[in-house]
Amino acid sequence: MNRPLLLAVLATLSAGVPAGAMAQGVERSATARAADAAPVLVSADQWRAMAQAGDRYPMFAAERQRVEREVRAAMAAGINVPQPRDLGGGLTHEQHKANYKAIAGAGALYRLTGDRAYADFARDLLLEYARLYPTLSNHPAGNSSVKGRLFWQALNDSVWLVYSAQGYDAIRDTLTAEQRHRIDTDVFRRMARFLSEENASYFDRIHNHATWATAGVGMTGYVLRDQDLVERALNGTAKDGRAGFLRQVDELFSPDGYYAEGPYYQRYALAPFIIFARAIQQNEPQRDIFGRRDGVLLKAVDGVIQSSYAGYLFPINDAMPDKGLDTEEIVTGVAIAYAQTRDPSLLSIAEGQGRTILSPDGLAVAQGVATGTARPFDFRSMQLRDGPNGDLGNLVFLRQGGANGQALVMKNTQQGQGHGHFDRLNWLFYDNGQAVIRDYGAARFLNIEAKNGGGYLDENDSWAMQTVAHNTLVVGEKSQFGGDWHVGEDHPTTPLFFNAADGLQIASARLDNGYAGVALTRTMAMVEHPDLAFPVVIDLFRAKGATPTNYDLPLHFNGHIIKAFAAEHSVRERPVLGDAAGYEHLWVDAVAPASSEARSLTWLLGGRFYTYRFAASAPISAMLVESGANDPNFNLRREPALIQRMQGQAEASFFSVLEPHGAYDGTAETVSGATSRITDIAHARSNGAEVIVLTLVSGKTLTLGVADDVAATAAHAVTINGQAYEWTGPYARFDR
Repeated sequence: MNRPLLLAVLATLSAGVPAGAMAQGVERSATARAADAAPVLVSADQWRAMAQAGDRYPMFAAERQRVEREVRAAMAAGINVPQPRDLGGGLTHEQHKANYKAIAGAGALYRLTGDRAYADFARDLLLEYARLYPTLSNHPAGNSSVKGRLFWQALNDSVWLVYSAQGYDAIRDTLTAEQRHRIDTDVFRRMARFLSEENASYFDRIHNHATWATAGVGMTGYVLRDQDLVERALNGTAKDGRAGFLRQVDELFSPDGYYAEGPYYQRYALAPFIIFARAIQQNEPQRDIFGRRDGVLLKAVDGVIQSSYAGYLFPINDAMPDKGLDTEEIVTGVAIAYAQTRDPSLLSIAEGQGRTILSPDGLAVAQGVATGTARPFDFRSMQLRDGPNGDLGNLVFLRQGGANGQALVMKNTQQGQGHGHFDRLNWLFYDNGQAVIRDYGAARFLNIEAKNGGGYLDENDSWAMQTVAHNTLVVGEKSQFGGDWHVGEDHPTTPLFFNAADGLQIASARLDNGYAGVALTRTMAMVEHPDLAFPVVIDLFRAKGATPTNYDLPLHFNGHIIKAFAAEHSVRERPVLGDAAGYEHLWVDAVAPASSEARSLTWLLGGRFYTYRFAASAPISAMLVESGANDPNFNLRREPALIQRMQGQAEASFFSVLEPHGAYDGTAETVSGATSRITDIAHARSNGAEVIVLTLVSGKTLTLGVADDVAATAAHAVTINGQAYEWTGPYARFDR
């Protein structure tokens, strides 16, 4: 069209139109375009409120300063988006991790300060990713079943997407249309397609890796105003609800908020669950995501906090023992949960964490802490049921004496997928701020490249996962379920009873299929008595098999041995206990021959003494062993254990008591109560029930009766040393 004709058409179109109408149309178009780029994960109004109020609350101000230091350091170092080549812990791996943190941090700082330099830095990083990402194929060092593009495994790519989406959302309206299109298309859409379409079976798994992937894709969908991506994330690639984030919420948590893989992975998975849930609540509140399944995501935050002692998570399954409540994921979970519930006890956890997050949730936490709203968190005795319907076992906590008092953990859960260990009916004990009876956790040096690229070591399979590496019964020197976690997934543990009454807290569970033809039942109680300074742990472990076999019961204790039972020591050489199922990693330091007499072992830990008194229904030998044999690369920690061994029996009852006592002050050079206040332990079984009798220094006795029949109306009677004990129900206590 020539210019005169174009002018004529425009004149005709504008004839009779009020002055300024066309200009208003242009303004409306500009407004619409700006609205399409405005932040949606945290609204502009919420950012403004944080910017105006944040400096008034020390915790929020300190977090902003911390992020400012990190981002300013990244800005000073310059844009660095390297070609991926390294495993976890390597230079390129760590740089891409640092970059997503910088993108998220810079986006938040731009909104809080108004300093355009932060937005420009995040923009330039993302534009560099827009240049690099389309050129990438599978990671060259990838050794995961699903390789990433930026990282060696797709999981890390998903984490990158979750955090970078938050930073991009905060700066997206500062970009030109061309810049937005390029980053939208060549970074976020490509990554979403890689995770959800090119790896659809991975995306549709019911697993924490898929949780991160669905969270990243779903948040990308909200930022890009792409409801199809959101629906794919929420309901799976087929968008039929048989996979996706919502199905994961329904399948991966029990009704009590316990996560199938245990506290360590609950900590890790909590971040995508809670972060994406907050995004859903922000953009689609009608879904009531935090109300789903009676608030299961909020229960999950409470559950992971309950699964800790002295700030550290209970290290069951594949877990690092140094992971605690101050990790990024739990800091995020506490902030978002507090914003949803206003539970003041969460503020005491935030105080312990010493920080919060740069979000409206973090501001709420900082306000609550600054105004003195915090209340102590109620670390309480409880059971967390396992499985989507709560019928696949339980994790039991028996506590006394407050947050750093006594805590007994009994693991009666399901397998826990591939990260689960073969340790059903395992137990741990904490006291005086210390892990007294401990679990090895995972054999791994996280992100230390020299140790298998930071991944799991071979010794994770050969030692850490094996039954002998835990505090539970080993049958025939083999691990539960033959060391096959797929088999374990099909056979849950059966809780029998749980009660947390004053003076006597008790739990019991049974495992029928861990070993062919052998039923295992364990009952554990934490009992108080006026003549004892602290609660004691009574343990009764019963095995019932059809044919004679060998039983080993390990106890992985922590501390320096003060007094041990009489034994023959390995002086000139250290024999290795076995050649498979974890036994190949145990050196034998001392052996006591088989005996029916009760023995004891006393050790010192953290200024307190612990005496473990033990015996069994048939003669047992006792061995002091240490981990670290057959370990040429020094991958294992050297940790002691006691093993009780019974040979050639079909049925067995192992009974014991762990007594904390006394005090040692190295500074004042004082010792008190170093001798056990229990002088003997005895046991008798008859008519489908058994009793354990503790004789105290005072001459009094403390007796626990336990029955096979757990019916509340069942009557039982056992006689020991001429003394009859009668009771109704699964258990009873007698003081005489």
